Amino acid sequence: MSLLLRNRGAVLLLMLNIFLIFTGIGLVIPIMPTYMTELHINGTVVGLLVAAFSVTQLIASPITGRLSDKIGRKKIIVAGMIVFAVSEWLFGVADSAWLLFASRMLGGIGAALIMPSVMAYAADVTTVEERAQGMGYINAAITTGFIIGPGIGGFIAEFGIRVPFYAAAVAGAVAAVITLLVLPESARTDHSEAGDTVPEQKQSLLVQLRNSYKEPYFLSLIIVFVCSFGLANYETIFGLFVDHKFGFTAKDIAFIITFGSIAGAVVQVTIFGWILNRFGEKKVISFCLATAGLFVLLTLFVHKYWLIFAVTFIVFLSIDILRPAIGTQMSKMAQEQQGYVAGLNSAYTSLGNIAGPVAAGFLFDININYPYISAALVLLLCFGLSLLSGRSRQAAAAKL
Repeated sequence: MSLLLRNRGAVLLLMLNIFLIFTGIGLVIPIMPTYMTELHINGTVVGLLVAAFSVTQLIASPITGRLSDKIGRKKIIVAGMIVFAVSEWLFGVADSAWLLFASRMLGGIGAALIMPSVMAYAADVTTVEERAQGMGYINAAITTGFIIGPGIGGFIAEFGIRVPFYAAAVAGAVAAVITLLVLPESARTDHSEAGDTVPEQKQSLLVQLRNSYKEPYFLSLIIVFVCSFGLANYETIFGLFVDHKFGFTAKDIAFIITFGSIAGAVVQVTIFGWILNRFGEKKVISFCLATAGLFVLLTLFVHKYWLIFAVTFIVFLSIDILRPAIGTQMSKMAQEQQGYVAGLNSAYTSLGNIAGPVAAGFLFDININYPYISAALVLLLCFGLSLLSGRSRQAAAAKL
């Protein structure tokens, strides 16, 4: 029997924990316009709230990853679920902006405790041959949480605007207890092979970011940042935009976001591989950047519900194809530096998730349309960079 099969119960419990975390992240999206009205906060505060989660997660992740090596994965995962439950409860009872900030920052710490430990646990209980399958299960739970989080938030909010957060807090506490009682501690083994580790992996995150401009895949990292910036910009303001402009309810917002995300997930698990094999990463990345930029801009000119739905659907679909296409391209360029490049990919994604909401909230307060204009311009500029990059690589190859 394979190692993964023997530990399938543990993997399922890990999937449950990570699913709850990412569902909790998405809960806030359709509900934020109501919180904005109740607590008298502006778009800038909303943007900073969204960014606060990513800031604490980015800062804490390297520390929590080392802690899981020292004191065990299980303890860190349980601690993370408890912190997550407290953060969701705090968001539910919050009656001021500073409590909302405390909640989101705690949520980022909770995610930082759980994410590295869950990934490391999955590596501990799989062989090298099973690693991709085990990580695939974890990523499936993350994607599913992202997809249904806004939907759950929008629909449960029908019973009360704070009910989704109380429900998430209870679910997190129950999961923490189950994990404490049921999950065995993993037997940590070194699955790495000779040559897998490179000197850069031992550098601090700041040093890695500072030196990343020297890498051949630096433009891909810039595109990762822009992609995250654009999507975070779009999602952060989407609920506020349609609430202020069209009077959409939390349920309306949840439905549009959930449907678009589901469509993107279906494409990823069905025809994504065919698309990349048929057209190649460079063409797919350029096409998705151009499509996302144009349709983000088009959002400003549609007014009927079905048109808003259609435009949003295409934006999400473009981004959901763009992200794994960039990851695939970078993986091919990384060669023996897979872990190092994956870390940089994650760091640039986090930076985009921080900068996007901050810029979107600030621009929203100036003019309701400005966030989408800026997001569209950045995406289209990056489309131009992707074309230039492709030509320069072709010219370099022709000289060889």
